[in-house]
Amino acid sequence: MYDYCKNVHVVDHPMIQHKLSIIRDKNTGTKDFKDLVEEISMFMAYEVTRDLPLEEIEIETPICKTKAKMLSGKKLGVIPILRAGLGMVNGILKLVPAAKVGHIGIYRDPETLKPVEYYCKLPTDINERELIVVDPMLATGGSAVAAIYFLLQRGADIRNIKLVNLIAAPEGIKAVTEKYPEIEIFVAAVDERLNEHGYIVPGLGDAGDRLFGTK
Repeated sequence: MYDYCKNVHVVDHPMIQHKLSIIRDKNTGTKDFKDLVEEISMFMAYEVTRDLPLEEIEIETPICKTKAKMLSGKKLGVIPILRAGLGMVNGILKLVPAAKVGHIGIYRDPETLKPVEYYCKLPTDINERELIVVDPMLATGGSAVAAIYFLLQRGADIRNIKLVNLIAAPEGIKAVTEKYPEIEIFVAAVDERLNEHGYIVPGLGDAGDRLFGTK
């Protein structure tokens, strides 16, 4: 648990930390980077979905009838922030394949420096779903705050929104928790700070460029 807020969780499982170290390495190529981001996302999804409700049912094993537990039908939605958030989607869907996927595209206006929505396509029943907003990096927090705002505008319940990032800067955590203290944030690491260009230090560079082989 990180100090900023009781709703901020650092997922420090050894396998996650091991794979995170590999994607931080500048020599890790695009294919390995993409595969590892997907794997880390799947591991993190175990923690994110830890509190999903269960119901007791009766099944019949090859031996006898017995009581067993299954998910009680809670609807999930995975909402990547474009474009880097796309790299996390398949890992989560491997764990919860029935989840619906929405997309939010945001860019920063070069003059006002404020986030601007350029694309938003969401499940029609987001008010009934627990929403997992994903983006590998939580840097300034501007995109995350904007994405949450856009979801609330379209009827999402703030109690049902969780934010999942691989690496966060203290500045990003502060921005999100000050604006939306109810939101649970799951990260694999909290790094030192942002540099003058808004990159997380030590971070891993531009996650979108490394995922898609662009510069």
